[in-house]
Amino acid sequence: MTFQPESELSSEEVQAAVDDAIESNDVVLFMKGNRLMPQCGYSQRAVNLISQYVEEFETVDTLPALAEYRAALEEHSGWETIPQTFVDGEFVGGSDILAELDERGELEETLTA
Repeated sequence: MTFQPESELSSEEVQAAVDDAIESNDVVLFMKGNRLMPQCGYSQRAVNLISQYVEEFETVDTLPALAEYRAALEEHSGWETIPQTFVDGEFVGGSDILAELDERGELEETLTA
């Protein structure tokens, strides 16, 4: 059994933060770490992909309450993995989906529409 540190935030606080971030930002990335110091390769990949097309976007570090963020995000997206990207309140996907959209030449339009 792995040790899970006590979360710094309650489920209600995380849910409110997720709702607010999705509603208040054109592009928001829920990730492990932050834009300057991603804490996993998938989060780094998502930051790099988004940064190609959008200069200003919000990031939310999910590590302080990972289980609570996963639960809150799953309510919005149906996904429990992180990172997750939302554009204009709509779930777009994680780093793999962003990469697929980029390969098809659709990521810039998705992020800036």
